[in-house]
Amino acid sequence: MDKNAVVELVEKYIAMWNEPDNRVRRAMIDEVFTPNATYTDPTVAADGTAAIDEYVGTAQKNFTGMLFTYDSVLTHHDAVHFSWQVGPASAPPVASGFDVAWFEGGRISRLFGFFNGF
Repeated sequence: MDKNAVVELVEKYIAMWNEPDNRVRRAMIDEVFTPNATYTDPTVAADGTAAIDEYVGTAQKNFTGMLFTYDSVLTHHDAVHFSWQVGPASAPPVASGFDVAWFEGGRISRLFGFFNGF
């Protein structure tokens, strides 16, 4: 994937975390992830888009009124690394970390999330 396509996919991924409508978010997850994708972070190992959707929906409840953002997208071959943060729009973030993902057919097939300080 070229850098612009990678950045666009990361933007969709972050937008998915900010999407409050369950149906819209699920459609976004299906665009971002392959059907058999895995999502792993220190709190979950989710297999498939249904499990990823369930995790994101549950996690959003912990960040009500907050916004996920990203920066520093690095990519090579079929992988991407980017940092992210979440917090109130006009205040310092309450959590941050970075994700490493692998692509298959223009979508994420495997993602590992890391939390700073965890």
